Amino acid sequence: MPPDPLRGPEVDVVVAVHTVTRPIARAVDSVLAGTTAATRVTVIAHNIDPDVIAANLGDLMADRRVRLLSLHDSVPSPAGPFNLGLDRATAPFVSVMGSDDTFDPGAVDSWLSLQRRHNAGMVLARVRHDGGGSDSYPPVRLGRTQRLDGVKDRLSYRSAPLGLISRQHFGDLRFSEGLPSGEDLAFVTRMWFSGVPLAFDSTGPAYVGHHDEGDRVTSAQRDVSVDFRFLDEIYPTTWFARFTNDQRTALAAKFLRMHVFDAILARSNGGTWTKSERNALATVIRRIIATAPDVERVLSMADRDVIDAVLDGAAPEVSADLVRRRSNYRSVPALLPRNPLRILNRQAPFRTLLAGLLLMRAGHS
Repeated sequence: MPPDPLRGPEVDVVVAVHTVTRPIARAVDSVLAGTTAATRVTVIAHNIDPDVIAANLGDLMADRRVRLLSLHDSVPSPAGPFNLGLDRATAPFVSVMGSDDTFDPGAVDSWLSLQRRHNAGMVLARVRHDGGGSDSYPPVRLGRTQRLDGVKDRLSYRSAPLGLISRQHFGDLRFSEGLPSGEDLAFVTRMWFSGVPLAFDSTGPAYVGHHDEGDRVTSAQRDVSVDFRFLDEIYPTTWFARFTNDQRTALAAKFLRMHVFDAILARSNGGTWTKSERNALATVIRRIIATAPDVERVLSMADRDVIDAVLDGAAPEVSADLVRRRSNYRSVPALLPRNPLRILNRQAPFRTLLAGLLLMRAGHS
């Protein structure tokens, strides 16, 4: 349904595009063709001639539900164009999407329906990969679709604000500009632990992540200090200072398991896992643990082995091999904390992985 000129759209969807090769028409068409609610799609031509993007949109440019804006900031980050789209939004709800991704038919309508039923400040989308599988993040409690809790539902494992966002509740949130990666982490961290009602459309039409493009602006490998600059957008803030111990532990566990261990693997596979990078990563690890000393208690034995190796100055190849071992989730060291009595802790591997597995199965049902 086109937006009523007198009332405007109910949902503003923001799409940033920075290269001529991105299938922007596919992304926009998936929103317009599959949605009955009054929706506007704002395409941001980022550091590229907007006429080129207009040509790629083709007949969609004649649709009054499509708006094309331009941003030239010479920064290879989606933060700037997404923020421009959020600044120009007027609808009660906003959504962001990658230019090579799509929405399943009915996704926006499903999110709106769930929002209305539960008065949610945000509805998290189910994420499906174009290869067929549903994403296992965030590993929420079984069957949980409303009143999500940042700690109990491990929301930090969802790093992007995919879904439907209420501008009434979160209209002031913006992506962190000036970062080459992690620009969305402060945004979602404030959201997940805000106390505002959150809902999860765990079995509805999905946000579909496509992997047919190799030029994502956040994919390039960088120095460790640069990759973890997002921590400066979180730790020194007044809102993080109010986090409880459980909230800090949940966030730190995710940072270590996802960002730190991924950084080791990426550098090992790319041949850049040097002693200098190891030392820089050791500094990052110490900083994360300092914010949440209890986090080590919920990590698996295999997780702790990786951390100990980096902090003790082990050779880069040793740390990388340990990361690969801790990814064998059928092994006891990958599931059991050093104190076995903590195996059922909510942030420990067993319950986190089990929740993710059940979520994936629910997405297939």
